[in-house]
Amino acid sequence: MRKIPSLWIRVPLYIVIITIMLLVNLPFIWMLVTAFKHESEVFSLPPRFYPDFFDFRNFAGAMEQIPMGRYLFNSLFVALSVTLLQLVFNSFAAYGLSRLRFKGRDLIFLILVGTLMVPPEVTLVPLYIIVKNLGMIDSYRVLIIPFMSSAFGIFLLRQFFLGIPRELEEAAIIDGAGRVKIFFTIILPLSKPALWTMSLFTFIAHWNEYMWPLVSVSDPKYQMIQVGISQFVSGWETRWTYRMAASALTVVPIIIFFFFVQKQFVEGISVSGIKE
Repeated sequence: MRKIPSLWIRVPLYIVIITIMLLVNLPFIWMLVTAFKHESEVFSLPPRFYPDFFDFRNFAGAMEQIPMGRYLFNSLFVALSVTLLQLVFNSFAAYGLSRLRFKGRDLIFLILVGTLMVPPEVTLVPLYIIVKNLGMIDSYRVLIIPFMSSAFGIFLLRQFFLGIPRELEEAAIIDGAGRVKIFFTIILPLSKPALWTMSLFTFIAHWNEYMWPLVSVSDPKYQMIQVGISQFVSGWETRWTYRMAASALTVVPIIIFFFFVQKQFVEGISVSGIKE
């Protein structure tokens, strides 16, 4: 008898959760379904959710209309490069701001966190002028070098590093270990969840980057996939089936990446950001 109230509470709760999940994923499901529709079925009246037959030609058509292979490679190369570079520079900076004692450390961290409140659009023009004067326009460098480090990544790793017991470092120092050895043998191995979390955030952010490639790159040789998808929209015609097919292809790397790091991602989120 005691299980009945619990059951009456859990069943409506599960229904609400499933409903919210379906509503949140509805745009994604609609994108996948539209990718297999004929163009005439996209805005047909009455609307039909599923196509009469699944048309795989949309994927071939999308890849013929724009150089999707090149765009996908560029996005993958840039996203992975930025992620690896941020793992290096963010972890070094976070270690210094969390473990080393020096004058002005807290002020530097305060300024760093303050930059998170500045919209990226504010720095778009100054950053463009800088990279243009350095001759980096229309190259991989303009997509990678300005983002080798990030305030959010440093903040995330610093908060995680603060939760690592100092006794481990003190024991290593007694054994004769220096700062560099402590960083590579103690701090980094214990910080894998936070490192994977930061990697996932960074990879997704730069895989989905649109505004900066649109502004800084005009050569299709270096263009990224999100800008390429926008080419299906013109003043005369929008090929929604091609656009949805291309969008579906861009989601695949994100899903694969998250599938392999989901455990570390959840662990990192549950710990990072709640320490002093």
